[in-house]
Amino acid sequence: MRLCLLLLLLALCGAGIPAAARSLSLRGSWRIRSGNGSLELPGEVPGCVHSALLQRSLIQDPYYRFNDLNYRWISLDNWTYSKEFKIPFDISQWQKVNLIFESVDTVAEVLLNNVSIGKTNNMFKRYSFDITGVVKAVNFLELRFQSPVLYAAQQSRAHTLYQVPPNCPPSVQKGECHVNFIRKEQCSFSWDWGPAFPTQGIWKDVRIEAYNICHLNYFTFSPLYDNHAQEWNLEIESSFDVVSSKPVSAQVIVEIPKLQTQQTYSIELQPGKRIVELFVKINKNITVETWWPHGHGNQTGYNMTILFKLDKDLNFKKSAKVYFRTVELIEEPIEGSPGLSFYFKINGFPIFLKGSNWIPADSFQDRVNSELLRLLLQSVVDVNMNTLRVWGGGIYEQDEFYELCDDLGIMVWQDFMFACALYPTDRDFMDSVRMEVTYQVRRLKSHPSIITWSGNNENEAALMMNWYHIDVSHMGTYIKDYVKLYVKNIRKVVLAEDKTRPFITSSPTNGAESIAEGWLSANPYNTKFGDIHFYDYISDCWDWNIFPKARFASEYGYQSWPSFSTLEKVSTKEDWSYKSRFSLHRQHHENGNDQMLLQAGLHFKLPQSPDPLRSFKDTIYLTQVMQAQCVKTETEFYRRSRSEIVNGEGHTMGALYWQLNDIWQAPSWASLEYGGKWKMLHYFARHFFAPLLPVGFENQSMFFIYGVSDLRLDCNVTLTVRVHTWHSLEPLCSRATKHFVMKAGEAVLLYQERVPELLRRCGNCTRQSCVVSFYLSTDSKLLSSANYHFLSSLKEAVGLQKAHITAIISQQEDTFVFDLETSAVAPFVWLDVGNVPGRFSDNGFLMTEKTRTVFFYPWKPTSKSELEQSFRVSSLTDIY
Repeated sequence: MRLCLLLLLLALCGAGIPAAARSLSLRGSWRIRSGNGSLELPGEVPGCVHSALLQRSLIQDPYYRFNDLNYRWISLDNWTYSKEFKIPFDISQWQKVNLIFESVDTVAEVLLNNVSIGKTNNMFKRYSFDITGVVKAVNFLELRFQSPVLYAAQQSRAHTLYQVPPNCPPSVQKGECHVNFIRKEQCSFSWDWGPAFPTQGIWKDVRIEAYNICHLNYFTFSPLYDNHAQEWNLEIESSFDVVSSKPVSAQVIVEIPKLQTQQTYSIELQPGKRIVELFVKINKNITVETWWPHGHGNQTGYNMTILFKLDKDLNFKKSAKVYFRTVELIEEPIEGSPGLSFYFKINGFPIFLKGSNWIPADSFQDRVNSELLRLLLQSVVDVNMNTLRVWGGGIYEQDEFYELCDDLGIMVWQDFMFACALYPTDRDFMDSVRMEVTYQVRRLKSHPSIITWSGNNENEAALMMNWYHIDVSHMGTYIKDYVKLYVKNIRKVVLAEDKTRPFITSSPTNGAESIAEGWLSANPYNTKFGDIHFYDYISDCWDWNIFPKARFASEYGYQSWPSFSTLEKVSTKEDWSYKSRFSLHRQHHENGNDQMLLQAGLHFKLPQSPDPLRSFKDTIYLTQVMQAQCVKTETEFYRRSRSEIVNGEGHTMGALYWQLNDIWQAPSWASLEYGGKWKMLHYFARHFFAPLLPVGFENQSMFFIYGVSDLRLDCNVTLTVRVHTWHSLEPLCSRATKHFVMKAGEAVLLYQERVPELLRRCGNCTRQSCVVSFYLSTDSKLLSSANYHFLSSLKEAVGLQKAHITAIISQQEDTFVFDLETSAVAPFVWLDVGNVPGRFSDNGFLMTEKTRTVFFYPWKPTSKSELEQSFRVSSLTDIY
């Protein structure tokens, strides 16, 4: 929602008293000092202490080597922010003056002119302090912060009735304790993919607002579709602070020009804080174009203006972009299966959710700028994703994040910020959460991209699977607390504030079944209800039988290491080995480095180079190969399960792998490295999330190919199946089916053949010597990219030769062309240009033809010579 508040300074009323409002931004330079006053420095607002110290070169990059441990002193200190400022207008002329913080991180006492005007303790809410009686022409503003780590420990100690687990994160995370006792970004105390940097600071806007008579505090709206009347309506909610001693009359004019809609209302505002609700009927004679997710239609929006014309010639004008769409969560019986479905309809159309999970893009939010957000979110739609889950251990993202999702057609599953923990439910905590949720829902509900609210991440599972070893006799207390927080508090607020989208209590959850069981299901991972999270690092990920045939997979994944060019920025030469102290320190998931090698070793030879640096780079490459292939296999399994029920399971309608992005340079489940560089997995996602996809798999020596379509229309296609030997660039055999109709929105069996018969038909191939590829086309035009199926582990491949791959680089306007040529079949061909920002059109591919053309799209200006100097190409046999 793009809101532009134009406070029009029109006429004067009364004895020379201004009738509008004045605003003074307090962004910019502040002073920051340490608890004992030994350190004082300038700092920018919005910002945090760590960023200020870095900008003055008082610390190194916090992400460098072991600085997450070296800089613990910063978050353990009690810092003070201060600013002296002048009011550039006559303060005595205004009836009300407020100090507004869009957000404060996190625990602070606020003093103006040495008078305490309030306290903050919640990073996720807006604070407004009445300073009318305190403000002067020249002012001194202070925020005295308390260490979030010490505050959380203090709150935990004060909760004496019973423990609220977990106390501390696993030691491998090198984190801080009791994060569940502070309303702050939960992963800032560490996570299994991120460091502990519990920041302090003013991380969003701060300003002074002065006004007379009446002030518009906030404005939000919700489009509603009336099924009975088959028409769109708009609910508009505006909040006013009336400081006049008498009622204020107003005329409200709502205009949506492209929909030929204009309506006028008369209202009267009584003194005090008042909420005005308006109901706007959209002109039925005009066709309303709805907002659609990426790949399903346009993201049409309409410009709306609202003019509030009040007494005393006081006017407020608001403008916003209005999008019209409906969303339904369908949980209903499925023929041939116990349980219930779990899928989303947008504008009445069932949509398979394809995407990933979003975490904070940096430990220091002031570094997350427009350019980075656009880069990361553009990378989402560039690989055919349509959904992101904003995970509940991070933050409610900035407005621009949701605006970009609206523009790009990215659906958002929005968690509330509670994750992997139980939480206190004392009155102060519950009141704070209530205000947090109310503020966030009002701020965000106008965005069509947000399709569901979810109460928490994994807390239903944590409680019912007893992650924290709670004594059975005490379980009732924690169940009661869970219902109190997520149902009686959060859900109650959401349902009161937003009628346009569903609310899910947790993820994973059994949805309607969890509700029927008293909001907590005995088995929250039941594949016949709701969504699931699934992780298995030990079983063979090439075996699709290990994956749950669930209704919706909202988390699953495998780790890999980021590229060497990303790690190099935060490490030194002694760190560049897989078993170095740095490599162990950076891994925050228990046994994560060993698990990657274990999984890779099931199908690939591990790097054997005697050169430690070469071995490290080869291992990084292999972990990315393993991750990409594992997530590909699992995602394709979920996509081909959308239309079938097998043993009561199936009708899968969502696949959101863990995770999209990284918070720092470290091994993780991400497909985008810190800063946005694409891992091999992200390139693979462009194929396994394609709107039309052939999927191959085996079951008891029978080879099957399914066709999966997310298209809105049926299409006529031909399936071509080819077999190559590893030692030849010429296909051994090829077979094309007759034309057939690929039904829209379905996954159907297209082809099956016994593997021994396939090998015999193709000239006595063996599993070890051949590989199968297949694609969909129409009239010789490729409709899908080629997919492939390995008939054996590649460490057993026979005839695989070392490929010599060359590239000729040329430039076409802003794009660079890489004409590749190979001497042999090459699996997992990897093109890398080091630190040159950009992405390739494809990467990590199986090269079965002598030549191939790939494009490079730079994110910043570069040159052919820079690319030639930076370019490296490798494939699987290069690590042997």
